[in-house]
This record gives sequence, structure tokens and C-alpha cells, in this order.
Amino acid sequence: MSAPEKIIGVVVTHKRRELLAESLKVLSTQSRPLDHLVVIDNADEADVKQLVDNAPLPTSYIGSQHNLGGAGGFALGILYALSLGADRVWLADDDGRPEGPEVLETLLDCAIRNGLAEVSPVVCDIDNPDRLAFPLRRGTSWRRLRSELGDEDLLPGIASLFNGALFTADAIDAVGVPDLRLFVRGDEVEVHRRLVRSGLKFGTCLQTAYVHPNGADEFKPILGGRMHTQYPDNDTKRYFTYRNRGYILSQPGMRKLLPQEWVRFGWYFLITRRDPAGLREWMRLRKLGREEKFARPS
Repeated sequence: MSAPEKIIGVVVTHKRRELLAESLKVLSTQSRPLDHLVVIDNADEADVKQLVDNAPLPTSYIGSQHNLGGAGGFALGILYALSLGADRVWLADDDGRPEGPEVLETLLDCAIRNGLAEVSPVVCDIDNPDRLAFPLRRGTSWRRLRSELGDEDLLPGIASLFNGALFTADAIDAVGVPDLRLFVRGDEVEVHRRLVRSGLKFGTCLQTAYVHPNGADEFKPILGGRMHTQYPDNDTKRYFTYRNRGYILSQPGMRKLLPQEWVRFGWYFLITRRDPAGLREWMRLRKLGREEKFARPS
């Protein structure tokens, strides 16, 4: 009889102790318990270390005196989890949490039954769990409600990373860890790109969810709602979003989307916002990413 798999959770946090505490409550009461939890604290705060050390499950706290961002934090946490002998790694952010105690068990069952290298839950609005935290495209239509996704077990080939994503160790060996250079914004898209190109089976389990603050307001409908474009609500978010998209859209497997990218952002800035300066700034930032100029803004 083979030994049970070792599943290690990884949470990345930065100055969100209260939100992290809520996440830890749910992570520590899963019906299929985590074998270990690794918390990467990008602010290296003593009270966060105390919180993690007092969690009712085996934990490792790693405080970083250099802010690694989400990308670097997950990279460090994933590698540390593998060094502890993880067979699967369950990823989570500090501002969200599983919707209940059976999320990990449901994801694991779905992954085993469908032979998946990675499986994600549906990511829902923490304040309105039937609303998706991020719009999801199915065919030619955009879905904004969980109830619109249907009652199938699995949505193959589509997954939201990293909120609740469950990876096998073999998948991480094949796909790699997030790129530190991206820091925040788009690091999950770049890993998704690698996952698609790897040929490994993955998808979204429609029978369970991870709750997260709503990010759908960033996605602005254009052309009568047939397309969307992304416009974050502050300069810092826009900097990382647009710069990192410039890099990601220049990579193999993504270049076919470039014509659509120019149509979407051109239309949004020139027609919807009537903002030529905004379009010029978008062009400047995406050029930085395309040329792999990843210096952080001061």
C-alpha cells in the first residue's frame, strides 16, 4: 500500500496580518488536512511570524527582508515546499481563502479522477460568492456569475492561478516557478502560458471555490461587451500590469494575441476614454516589458 501524498500549502503575504489570520483559519480546518504550510512574509513582521507559529498545523515561516512580490514569494515558497518533499503544492494568497473546509479534498478528488497535473477552484467574489472575482470567458461569451458556469465537474484547459491552485510536484518540475522579474501582476498568466505549452492536463473544478476580493472592475467592456480590456485603478498597478503584459505577449504561445491586444487597448484609450496620453503610456510600458527592462519604479 503506497504512502499517502504529502500536500504542502504556500501562502504569500505582505502587510495583511488580519486577512492572513482569516485565511489561516480556513486552511487549518480542511477535511483533507494540509501536511505542512509555508508562509512567505514579504514584510518580515514579527507579529505575522507569531500568528503563523501559533497556527494549529505544522508551519514554516519565512520572513524576507527584501520584498519579492507575489512572483518571487511564490517561487521561494514552492521551492521550499518541494525541498520538504511535497507531492502536491497548494497555493494561496493572503487576501482570500477557500470557501469552506472541503475545498482541498474536492480539488484533490477532481485532480485524481481526471488525471490532472494542476487543478484550480472557481475564484469568487468574497463579498458575493455567486459573482466571479474575475470574468471568465467560455466560447465567445464572458461569464461574471458562478451560476453561469454550469454544473459540470471540470472546465478543462482553463485555470486561475494562483488562488487555490493545486499543482503536482511533477507539474512544477515541468513548468517551473513564477518569474521573480514580474514581481506582481501577470506572473500567474505567464505560468499559465507555460502550463498550456507543457501539454499537461489541467483545469478548473466547478464544484468548489476560493473567495477573493473582486477584481472584475478592472476589466472594462468594449465593442458592446464582446471584448474586454484591463484598466487598473492606480498608476502602480497599471505600471506592472502593462509592462508585464508587454513581456508576456512577446513570448511563444502568446504572440498570436498581439493583433487583438492592439485593437482592444487602442479602442479603449482612443474611443472609450478619449485618452491619447493613456495610449502612449500603455505603449511605453509594454515596450519596457518586451525589451525585458524590469527595473522597479521608484
